[in-house]
Amino acid sequence: MAARVATRPATSTAARGALQAAGQRVWLFDLDDTLHDAGTASMPHLVQAMTDYVAEHAGVSSAEATHLRRRYWLKYGATLLGLVRHHGVKPAHFLHHTHVLPGLEARVRAHAADLRALARLPGRKFILTNAPLAYAKRVLGVLGIEHLFDGLLSIEDMQMFGHLRPKPDKRMLRHVAARLKVAPSRCTLVEDTLVHQKAARCLGMQTVWMQRWLPPAGGSHRALKPAYVDRRVHSLQALLRTGR
Repeated sequence: MAARVATRPATSTAARGALQAAGQRVWLFDLDDTLHDAGTASMPHLVQAMTDYVAEHAGVSSAEATHLRRRYWLKYGATLLGLVRHHGVKPAHFLHHTHVLPGLEARVRAHAADLRALARLPGRKFILTNAPLAYAKRVLGVLGIEHLFDGLLSIEDMQMFGHLRPKPDKRMLRHVAARLKVAPSRCTLVEDTLVHQKAARCLGMQTVWMQRWLPPAGGSHRALKPAYVDRRVHSLQALLRTGR
């Protein structure tokens, strides 16, 4: 797996710092609908761009492309994986052409109190997103929060043994913890997507279900919290109450 995981500069107290870091909580933050409102900024545009891409490269109608896009997403966790497996699509080509998103920067919005909470949250913080790097950097650039994170892991980094392994792949999540030199039990995944949290919980990670931007199916914030979700929050400020 490629590494854009930041490491702190070595100092004379490096050994002590390493011990302190080992005891810190490691936060793994999703990007879309966790740190910003992707439903406004990008999702409708991405869905259309992916549908158009599937129609063109699979040689099917728009209606069949919609069906395939959703079927691959449900079966593999990402439409891209189905296209790679069944249609020989190159990941970089797909990611580039579906994430052009003209005018994205003007549509990005987040909650200011959430962003302030990120700055105060103790522990090491990383972004773990199935989105491509260029898109993630565009969003973070508008939000002005990239400096708050110790590293950014995008879908390009989620390669194992020559194959893409995006969330919710348990092998990839385990590898992320190993790469960060921390036990999975010291990691907390903050996500809006339950299937990703279920995979993380299987490894012993803590899970936080973020619901500010994307209410659960049916549009009700009163949906039951699954057993594999440790906490359900409607703002990142809630993370400050326990710091865990």
